[in-house]
Amino acid sequence: MDETLKRRLVTQAQAEGFVACRICRPSDVPQVPERLAAFLAAGYHGQMGWMAERSHWRGDPAALWPDARSVIMLAESYAPEHDPTEVLQQTDRGAISVYAQNRDYHDLVKKRLKRLARWLIAQGSDLNPPPEVKVFVDTAPVPEKALGQAAGLGWQGKHTNLVSRDWGNWAFIGSIFTTLDLPVDPPERDHCGSCRACLDVCPTNAFPAPYQLDARRCISYLTIEHKGPVDEDLRSRLGNHIYGCDDCLAACPWNKFAVAASDMRYAAREDLIAPRLAELAMLDDAGFRALFSGSPIKRIGRDRFVRNVLYAIGNSGDAALGAVARRLTDDPDAAVADAARWAVRRLPG
Repeated sequence: MDETLKRRLVTQAQAEGFVACRICRPSDVPQVPERLAAFLAAGYHGQMGWMAERSHWRGDPAALWPDARSVIMLAESYAPEHDPTEVLQQTDRGAISVYAQNRDYHDLVKKRLKRLARWLIAQGSDLNPPPEVKVFVDTAPVPEKALGQAAGLGWQGKHTNLVSRDWGNWAFIGSIFTTLDLPVDPPERDHCGSCRACLDVCPTNAFPAPYQLDARRCISYLTIEHKGPVDEDLRSRLGNHIYGCDDCLAACPWNKFAVAASDMRYAAREDLIAPRLAELAMLDDAGFRALFSGSPIKRIGRDRFVRNVLYAIGNSGDAALGAVARRLTDDPDAAVADAARWAVRRLPG
C-alpha cells in the first residue's frame, strides 16, 4: 500500500506542475542544529531576529510537529525565459529578481500544496486514524533546503541554494508534513565539484566560504529584509539591483538542465524585466501598491523599495537621473532621503 500510494503521489504531484516529489523523515537532517547555531553565532542573520527566535523549530523539524512521520518535499520550476543578467548592463533600469517579476509564489505554491494534501487525505480516508497533513512554503521555521537534500530533491550548492541535476536551481521548494509513514528516498550527494561560479560572481562577497552565506552582505537580504540605510561601503556594490539578486543562481552551470515553468503566472511581466529607474523613483505609496499588487515586492513597502531604486540611481553614472534623486532629498522617510542625497553626491553635475 505505501509504495503504491507513493507512486500515485508522485504522479499526482506531476499533474499539479511540480518537477520533483521526494520523501524523507523529519529527523533526517541531524546536521542542521549545529550549522544553524554557527550561522547565528556569527551574526550572519543580520536583522532577521526571527531566525534566532524560532531556531528550536528550524533546527529540528521533528519539533515543529512531533506527530509527523514523513515529509514530502516538492520542487516547482520558475526558470526564466529571458536572460536575467542582461538588465545588469542597463544602468538606467532596475534589476528585479526573477521570482518576483510576476505573481507571489507563496500563494501559487501553497494552493498546489493544499490540493495535493487534500488528495493525500482522501487516499487515506479509510485508515484509522485518518492521515493528517500540514503544508509549508517559505513562511514557517522549516529547513526546506536541508530537507530537500535529505529527500533527494537536490543538494545545497556552494551558494547554499538547492541545486538539481535535473532542473538546475530555478525552483520553489514546498513541503507537506504528514502522519503517514511513507517510504523515503535516498538523499542527494553534492555535485558542485571544483566549480566556484556562484561564489566568484557575487558583487558583495557574501560567501565567507563555500556553503556559507553572510546574509548581511547578500544583495537579496539588503534589498528586501534590511531596514533603514544600507552601509555606504555596500551601496556601490548593489549596482542596479532593486529587489533581490539572481547573480549566484544564474551563474550555476547546472541550469543547462532547467525545466520550463509550468505556470504562466511565473512568466515575467514585460514592465518588470527592466523597469526604468526614473519612473520607479517617483512612486508614491498608492502608486507602489497599484504597480505591485499581487507581487511579493509589495511586502517591503514603498519606502524600502524607493531607497533601493535611489541606490541604483547613484550607481548609474547617469547625470540625467540626478534631477530625479534631488526631488527626493527631503522625502518624509529618512532612509529614502539619505539614499537620495547619497545618489546626488555620486552623480556628475
